[in-house]
Amino acid sequence: MSQSSGRRPKLVFFPTRSVEPSPGVSADDFLIYASYRGTSGSGFFGTLKVVRKTDGKLLFPFEGADSIGPFASKAEAVDAAQARGEEVVNGDLASPEL
Repeated sequence: MSQSSGRRPKLVFFPTRSVEPSPGVSADDFLIYASYRGTSGSGFFGTLKVVRKTDGKLLFPFEGADSIGPFASKAEAVDAAQARGEEVVNGDLASPEL
């Protein structure tokens, strides 16, 4: 009987398969995950992930993306991340990244 390595299974939202790029048509076609990281000593930074549901494309973060923060509170960091996510969604609706 083999022992478990203690590692959790990798969660796959969009399995590896070829999916045709498909632009979103409304804000409902996107998922925005806004949160924060950091401590009160160094300030709080917003964390963000934006996924287009129509084809599973990760729109944010991307290589070279600016950090969101620092902020004095967790709430400010999350609010800033949410606002940046909405900007990304609006930008992709106006000019889809395919």
